[in-house]
Amino acid sequence: MACRFVRFRKKSGYPKRATMKKRLPRPVTILTLALTFIFNLSLFAQEIPTDEATIKAGEALFNGNCKSCHRVKQKLVGPALAGMESRVPSMQWIFDWVRNPAKVIASGDAYANQIYNEYNKAQMTAFTSYTDEQILSIVAYVKAEAEKVEAPPAGSTTADAAGGGGGVPSGYLNAIMIGLVVILVLLLIILGLIINALKRYLDQKDLSDEDREIVHSKYTLGSAVKSPAFIFIVVFLVASITFKNVIDGLYTIGIQQNYQPKQPIAFSHKIHAGQYEIECRYCHTGALKGKQANIPSANMCMNCHSQIREGTNTGTTEISKIYAAIGYDPATGSYTGKQKPIEWVRIHNLPDLAYFNHAQHNNVGGIECQTCHGPIEEMDVVKQYSLLTMGWCIDCHRKTDVNTKGNAYYDKLLELHNSKKALKVEDIGGLECAKCHY
Repeated sequence: MACRFVRFRKKSGYPKRATMKKRLPRPVTILTLALTFIFNLSLFAQEIPTDEATIKAGEALFNGNCKSCHRVKQKLVGPALAGMESRVPSMQWIFDWVRNPAKVIASGDAYANQIYNEYNKAQMTAFTSYTDEQILSIVAYVKAEAEKVEAPPAGSTTADAAGGGGGVPSGYLNAIMIGLVVILVLLLIILGLIINALKRYLDQKDLSDEDREIVHSKYTLGSAVKSPAFIFIVVFLVASITFKNVIDGLYTIGIQQNYQPKQPIAFSHKIHAGQYEIECRYCHTGALKGKQANIPSANMCMNCHSQIREGTNTGTTEISKIYAAIGYDPATGSYTGKQKPIEWVRIHNLPDLAYFNHAQHNNVGGIECQTCHGPIEEMDVVKQYSLLTMGWCIDCHRKTDVNTKGNAYYDKLLELHNSKKALKVEDIGGLECAKCHY
């Protein structure tokens, strides 16, 4: 049996026993490779930070640069970013892609070309200046947002219990006004009853003829109007109202609150900042870096509108004006070189004697755009929301707390002043004339 088994192995072409011994480790090798791959995947997942500071920094970068084209859990101009750490080959791939997506596509990378073709060959903006830490913070933020459990929408019961929202309903105001009128009428009736009671009381007294005449005298409307006291009151009220109107008129010179001009391109902040939640600072790039927030150029518009060629409200009419301004031919996808500047109408215009720095308020102070510009995400046509007067600024500086958290300078300042109260802007020179008037 043993001899026949050997002959059978030779005829069938089986390897020798010694060779079989050499090839036995194959399963072990496969298992080792699988374990190594799994271990590498776990390392890849562990690379993503989970600390709050990194996630916060990633949120700021995402909102300022990524949010115009991406969402965490839904597709927009680009793919949804949730779970990207498990879809891409490695973290280094993400670094390379963010810094130079065109290079990754040109290299023939399969996944990069798949995304490129899936989203109509829309070219992602290259962020060449981003460090590995910055990109990693964005990934950390996206991962944290993807893992959040969305809160269920508030039910009607809660809304009803709260009285249908904040503020006093108009029905309540009407009821209050009617109640005040009724109270006033009752007071007049009571006053009349008191006067009659006093007259009856005085009739029982031994009064002189002159006093009795005064008690029983009847005042007519004509006599009341002709009285010196009435004339004085009327003249005083007219003079006061006139004076106040003159002063108010003088104070309104140069104030353009609610100024809402028509722009050469009907750009809707309600759609861009509201519906699509594009961060203000994605277009107004100077808000965190300099005095001016900057009006975005047509090149900024082309980041999206090279692919999005039809608007929600006006179709292609307004977008074609962008193409004409930048000299872009949508039919061929090329630039003609014939450009025409967009003559935007300025809305917010401070006098030359006033100095305002956006970076100081946005970056250092942490003031949101809506604080001064109002609910910009709800405006189809932008208007000047706030007064923007000196008094308005001073009032804000008196009420606004200084963000001293994590700032050793302010900690030392509080220690020197031995103050336990929060610092206001006015406490650090916010009311000094030279701060805003050079």
